[in-house]
Amino acid sequence: MKYLNLIVVGICAALCTVCSCATGTGSEAVAHILGSKSEAPVFFSCKAVSETELNFQFSKPVKVVSLHFSPALALSEVENGSTVRVHFNGGPGPGERLTADILAQDNNGNTINVLVPLRTKNSRIPSLRINELRTEFSNPRCEFIELKTFGAGNLGALRVFITSNSKAPMVYEFPPVEVARGEYITLHLRTTEAGNRDELGSNLTESGGANASPTARDLWIPGSTKLLRKTDVVYLLDQDDRVVDAVMLSETADPWWNRDYFAEAAELLFKAGAWKGPDGKICSPAGAVQTSGTTLTRTICRDETLAENSGTAADWYITATSSATPGSPNNPKRYN
Repeated sequence: MKYLNLIVVGICAALCTVCSCATGTGSEAVAHILGSKSEAPVFFSCKAVSETELNFQFSKPVKVVSLHFSPALALSEVENGSTVRVHFNGGPGPGERLTADILAQDNNGNTINVLVPLRTKNSRIPSLRINELRTEFSNPRCEFIELKTFGAGNLGALRVFITSNSKAPMVYEFPPVEVARGEYITLHLRTTEAGNRDELGSNLTESGGANASPTARDLWIPGSTKLLRKTDVVYLLDQDDRVVDAVMLSETADPWWNRDYFAEAAELLFKAGAWKGPDGKICSPAGAVQTSGTTLTRTICRDETLAENSGTAADWYITATSSATPGSPNNPKRYN
């Protein structure tokens, strides 16, 4: 058949939380539509709804003509309709990357072929918190986001967003990594040295380089682009777009944000119950963690002596000079 149309559908986090690549640069589904007896079906999104079910959403009912996955899945049932429900007999672990090649046809003979990357469902994301951040860079020491786990689980498909990167705020998607309770995980925001290696297994001594820890898990974002700034918003989302944790930063105590995307992030996190100002309302720059005193060695730290996460700047402080501790408990010494 002759191709009548070629549609490249960008799958964004809001529509398809599993269709994103591990580097956080996003990914695309490519759909070829054939036939024109009536309005052709349109592919909307894909989603992993459980460990053994994937859903593909179309604009109208379709029947699956062929379906292939890479790596291969042992399928048990395919339910046709505007939502194609694909059931499989397990196999891949939580948050594993797959590619689906689905050929579907509507009642008028119009055919659509979709090639889409996705992630399997991860229901085992551990309880964790953002624990320390560095916003400054001096080669080879780079900016980082440190996490601390409060339970065992798997990090697969957990996504990291940094709002100042307004065109592509999702900067990283975790690969499937089993973690234990009490782990420190340092996500280094640049790769600056040849010895930088992702520690995806049980060996936490694999990575070399500045600020790599032999007792903590080190992961690296490729490239040398600056991703984190003194005025910024960092938050983690699971596959259902639920906020796992967040922190808002501001270099000034201005009455309101000077960028719409910061104000939008403040509203998003407030509605999610993840971050608020000291008055219990939507956070302004004055209610964010004040970062003017941060340097390469003075990082933004969570007070680890606090049992509860208040979702406010009261949980945070700037550590003293030369007291940055990526991959280790935060230094309690405070700047000023």
